[in-house]
Amino acid sequence: MPLRLQPRLRLLPSSAAAAASAPPLFPPRGPASATGSSARPTGGRRRRGPAVAMASGDARVAGIASSIRVIPDFPKPGIMFQDITTLLLDPKAFRDTIDLFVERYKDQGITVVAGVEARGFIFGPPIALAIGAKFVPLRKPKKLPGEVISEEYSLEYGTDKIEMHVGAVDANDRALVVDDLIATGGTLCAAVKLLERVGAKVVECACVIELPELKGRDKLGDRPVFVLVKADGA
Repeated sequence: MPLRLQPRLRLLPSSAAAAASAPPLFPPRGPASATGSSARPTGGRRRRGPAVAMASGDARVAGIASSIRVIPDFPKPGIMFQDITTLLLDPKAFRDTIDLFVERYKDQGITVVAGVEARGFIFGPPIALAIGAKFVPLRKPKKLPGEVISEEYSLEYGTDKIEMHVGAVDANDRALVVDDLIATGGTLCAAVKLLERVGAKVVECACVIELPELKGRDKLGDRPVFVLVKADGA
C-alpha cells in the first residue's frame, strides 16, 4: 500500500469558532514558519481508510491537518497510523495547534492540565504554561516514583492502567485532559475517572485528532471532547 503524505483533512466547526478571535500565543517567526513541512509528526493510532478528512474553517486548522501524515499498515497490517511527528517538524503548525487550544481554554478557569502519556506530554505543558495552570502527567504503570493512584482500562486484548501522583490534583481543581488523539476512548475515559476520583472537575478533553469511526465519544458519555481535525475512513 503506498504511503500517503498529503491526506485530505477536515476541520471541525467548533475548531473554527474557537480559533476566530484571540491573538496568537507565539508571534510568527518569519516566512519559513509559514510553510507546512512535508514530513509529519507521530500521534494517532488506528483507523481504516486511506485519507484524513478535512472541512471548512479557520485556515490555521487546515495547516495543522495538512501537516499530519498517515502511514499505512503501522504498527501492524490494517492500521492507518496518524503521525503527528511531522506536525512537530512544522513550527507554524505546532504553534497554531497550541494557540487554538489556549484561545479556547484561557478564560475557563482551568487550574490543571493533565497530559496522557505519551503525546499528551507534548501538547499539554505549553497549554498549561500559557493559561497559568499546573501540568500533571498521567503515566503508564511504574513510571512515577512517588505514591500513586491508578485507573484500569480495557484494551483489545487485556487491560492496562494509567497512574497519577497522589496529591498532584486537588478536589477543587478544574481539569483539562490533553492527548494527541481520541480513538476508542479507553485511555481518555480512564484519565477522566482518575481525576474525578480525587474530586476534580473535568472541564473538557482536548485532542488534536479524532477517529470518529471508533466511537470514542460514546465511551466518554456526556463528558465534552474538543478536537481540531477528524480522520475519515474511505
